[in-house]
Parts: sequence; C-alpha cells; structure tokens
Amino acid sequence: MNKYELMFIVASDVSEEKREELIAKQKAYIEAHNGVVEGVEKLGMKKLAYPINFKNEGFYVLMNIQFNPAEVDAMTKLMNITDGIERQMFVRK
Repeated sequence: MNKYELMFIVASDVSEEKREELIAKQKAYIEAHNGVVEGVEKLGMKKLAYPINFKNEGFYVLMNIQFNPAEVDAMTKLMNITDGIERQMFVRK
C-alpha cells in the first residue's frame, strides 16, 4: 500500500449535513477496500482560483490515507460521478 494525500472540493451549495455525509462516505469507501485513513482535515470554505460549474467557492477536505494503487482509479471514477464533489486529486507521498 502507498501513502496518498486525497484533496477534494465539495460544492459550496451543499448543506453541512450532506457535506459530512460525503466525507464519511469517502472514508468508508477507503476502509471497505482495505485502506487506512490516517487523518481528515476540513480546511473550510475557500475561494476557487477559477469558477467550477459557475461556483466561486468550495469546501476543501484533505485526507491522508494508505491505499492500494490499483484502487485509486476506481475511487477517482466514483468521485467524478458523485453529486456534490466538484474536484478531487490524489498525490502520492
């Protein structure tokens, strides 16, 4: 397993309750696929460098994880079709 930083942006119009649910869902997915979540940082609402889907702000979440490299593509595809998640990025440490 490799160590990764997973950064994703939750849309600004998502309620706080739904946002927490999205974060928990990503964490549960990682743990269900034999990954380890080492930490979750909620960086808060920040102004985006450029508009994404006509929105100028987003809620940033940073997760430090240990995950199987073969699972990264599958999780990326899942996050791309998840409502409420605007962007995501995996960075290998």
